[in-house]
Amino acid sequence: MSHRTTGHVGVWAEMQRQRQRQLEAEARQRRQEDQQTRAYERRAAQSYREYKQAEAVRRTDKLDAQVAALRELLVSGCRAPAFRPSALMRAEELPSLAAVIEGVRRGEPDAVVEYFSAALYTSTAWPEDFPRRVAMSYDPTARQLVLDWELPAGSVVPESKYVRYMYAADQYRETPRPVGQRRALYKEVLAQCMLLVLHELFTADESGALESVALNGFVDGHDPTTGRRDHIFLATVMAERSSFRELHLAQVDPGSCLADALRGQMSARPDQLVAIRPGRRPEEVGHLVATHGGEEEPDLFEMDPIAFESLVAQLFEAMGMRAVTTQRSHDGGVDVHALDPTPIRGGQIVVQVKRYRSTVPPTAVRDLYGTVQDAGANKGVLVTTSGFGPGSHTFANGKPLELIAGTELVDLLRRHGLRGRLGDGGRRNSPPAPPPVPEPTLPDEYNVLGMSWTGGVALDVCALVCRGNRVLSDDHFVFYNNPRTPDGSVRAVPPTAPDKAALCASFDTLPDDADRLVLVAAVDPEVNPDADLSGFADARIRLLDPALTELGRLQVSDGRPHETALVLGSFRRRTNGDWDFVVGGRGYSGGLEELVRDFGIEVD
Repeated sequence: MSHRTTGHVGVWAEMQRQRQRQLEAEARQRRQEDQQTRAYERRAAQSYREYKQAEAVRRTDKLDAQVAALRELLVSGCRAPAFRPSALMRAEELPSLAAVIEGVRRGEPDAVVEYFSAALYTSTAWPEDFPRRVAMSYDPTARQLVLDWELPAGSVVPESKYVRYMYAADQYRETPRPVGQRRALYKEVLAQCMLLVLHELFTADESGALESVALNGFVDGHDPTTGRRDHIFLATVMAERSSFRELHLAQVDPGSCLADALRGQMSARPDQLVAIRPGRRPEEVGHLVATHGGEEEPDLFEMDPIAFESLVAQLFEAMGMRAVTTQRSHDGGVDVHALDPTPIRGGQIVVQVKRYRSTVPPTAVRDLYGTVQDAGANKGVLVTTSGFGPGSHTFANGKPLELIAGTELVDLLRRHGLRGRLGDGGRRNSPPAPPPVPEPTLPDEYNVLGMSWTGGVALDVCALVCRGNRVLSDDHFVFYNNPRTPDGSVRAVPPTAPDKAALCASFDTLPDDADRLVLVAAVDPEVNPDADLSGFADARIRLLDPALTELGRLQVSDGRPHETALVLGSFRRRTNGDWDFVVGGRGYSGGLEELVRDFGIEVD
């Protein structure tokens, strides 16, 4: 027979057993929580690692694609359509082209040079970043075209072979391409360039004006023997028409073809600018030498304003449009009228030209928009020799406006056979530009701010680094056209599921005079032009550490009808240096443009 004690000792023992069971239950709970935390950390770390590894693969693939394009330069170039005069003909333009063609048939040197210059400059066989500078003359007695052609520099071959992500150090490491491989590929590229020039010229010669071509390939650089900057010739060849026509360029080894089949010559060490003696030079022919792309390249800053407007009109014509400059006394704020004949997306275009050295103010962009509306045009284009700030891009976003900065203008001119440079920095034979300033790397301590919401509305999530309610500068407004602050303390980063947008912020390295980091969201007018924020709900910000471990969740206000931009909230610096989050909620019906104006960004 058992006996249950009811004394103090029994009560104490029962309490001990209950306490022990409670401790064991708490221990099990802690172990489960620890397991869940470690599992989450592993998943987050794996997700972060997979993203970084995928980025390394993407960068490696890009390097491989560059090398593949270089190796296939000749084959792909031969597939490009041959130059024909019809490529330049439009019923209302180029009335002198027929005279040029007739001059080629008669063997007139000026006409021959003009014709074959057009053949080289309108070719689609060359990569956009390859130079197209030529000096050319024609010997009618020998029916020989003689030219110096600029070759790409050694930097055209990527220095890196592949990119790996080093998880332990959380950084990318580029593996250098072996020096021998770079040298061999560069020589192969130069040989392909020489053969491709010959191919372009002979296939364009419908009238049989060319019996042979004397071609010298050069780069600009400092001659190792004299130290002077000059043309350094790396390849030369004289090709007979009959011999060249027998070649099957898609199957040849470029170096052997140039050296053996055509008896040309290539520098033994082109990567070290070891020069060779060129063959016949254009100035030795005895006729006028035509040059394109050299020192005669006009400085856009110094051009006569009317000449500059005419150059922009020529650019639009070269792009397949009809364009005329306006009379300055009655232009209504329009410098060039253009008509794009393309169905559906074409129509009337008004163009304003600003030859500035400093950033174009947003007022010019707003004025252009007013001109587009007044003229009933389909689109407005603002062309400048300088650049645009965030205020201009913000105002233009979602409107029928296009902003063309100076560097983009120079690139467009060169792509369409026109010339122009921006001061001395645009000269092809100017001293090498200083290396670009490297992008600031992330400090050791930072947070990722992941933004998510329900609803199908597409949003731009942006950040403003402020003192009070004023942004420190336009460069401290992080958005789609300015993905980071100058010091890199705040930047846009790819989101990790379930987030739809993400920003990275290093609070410890924010400028000393900054006391607020304001987060905002606005409807993307290009994706959802008629949407508002009524579909913006269940929004939150996940605060993550560098390993993407979630540290906390910050709730923000839902959107409201008729509003297209919203202040989500702001991190505010306390007197002790800590940062607190304050929920926002103020909405704007005028979109991102109205919102940023409240913080001191000049938009109008």
